[in-house]
Amino acid sequence: MHDADAAIALLKGASAAAADVFKTILTRGPISRIDVARLLGLSQAAVTKAVGPLIEVGLVSDQLELPRDGQPGRPANPVMVVADALVSIGVKVNADEIVGVATDLTTRILAVDRRPLKVTDRDVVVDAIEATTARLGALLGARADRLCAVGVSVSGDVDTERGIVRESAIMGWTDVPLGQILSGRLGRDVLVENDVRALTIGEHWFGVGVGTDLFAIVTIGRGIGSGLHINGDVVEGAYGVAGEIGHLPLTSPDRICPCGRRGCVEAVAATPAIVAEVSRGHGRNLTIGEVVDLAHHGDPIAVSTFEQAATVIGTAIAVLANLTGPELVIIGGEAVSNFDLFETHLRASFAEHAFGAAGRCQIVTRPHTFEDWARGASASAIRRLAENR
Repeated sequence: MHDADAAIALLKGASAAAADVFKTILTRGPISRIDVARLLGLSQAAVTKAVGPLIEVGLVSDQLELPRDGQPGRPANPVMVVADALVSIGVKVNADEIVGVATDLTTRILAVDRRPLKVTDRDVVVDAIEATTARLGALLGARADRLCAVGVSVSGDVDTERGIVRESAIMGWTDVPLGQILSGRLGRDVLVENDVRALTIGEHWFGVGVGTDLFAIVTIGRGIGSGLHINGDVVEGAYGVAGEIGHLPLTSPDRICPCGRRGCVEAVAATPAIVAEVSRGHGRNLTIGEVVDLAHHGDPIAVSTFEQAATVIGTAIAVLANLTGPELVIIGGEAVSNFDLFETHLRASFAEHAFGAAGRCQIVTRPHTFEDWARGASASAIRRLAENR
């Protein structure tokens, strides 16, 4: 049995305590065994027992020596994950493009493949995902033998446990058993996750979420989404839906959302809605680039449309803060590059509607490329393996 096979088998057969030890080393390492025991409330003997097999199969190393800051005695021997012991593939499904990445266990990107989509037909998308994973495998070369997980992220209501995209307005899908289809095509288990939740999982494990108990990600672009990280974990919801601020009914009921409902935030604030509104005002079809340019040059229709969108998003973030109390809200998505058109009214609306101390929540921007979104899908698949779900 190859070491990679042994490593995967060890993780899949791990006890809950052993899985917690590996997860802590993965997300917090380099870290001493003593600190792992302290964080998890385990005995040092239990941690040592769990770490031994991880070192034996090459998933963890204790060969890195770091001096103890200001403390006498022998150097501490921290343990850390051997990042390239295994690799994972993450795929972000967009309406017009498939973006795939291969990563190591810390989600460092090793290879990238992007391919356009002309239609969102299920079979066409599945073919493209299969082609992307094959191309990434070729780019990995010999490292492809270490593939441990595949994750795919899609916008919308996703049943992660069953791998079903229950509803995706952007893709025009209803009840698509994507996980089952892809598992049959690829010959391995495939995790299907909501795209914003996958992005949040990536930030939770390998970004701002490390050491942060309460934060949220709000994405602005083709849709308006949100991922929640509360009390040290990503909120998945009892039925796989949580944080869908894009579908809060905060606008006029005469505004119809792509999901078919009325008054959703997305019906006013998503990029397609903004483009459609400005296009109507000018009596011609415009691109988002043209709309942004008009707004930057003070066009009243474009400026008013962005202000309306920003006000609704700010209100939605205030609702989110009032309900969950995050210390930080990260605004991401493709529209972050134009955040100057949203910022003033978004922050004013948030301040107006945030209740009490919820208004102390910091709102910051963090640009995310679609490769980052695909990296989140990879992180989600690694998380499932590491937690032995």
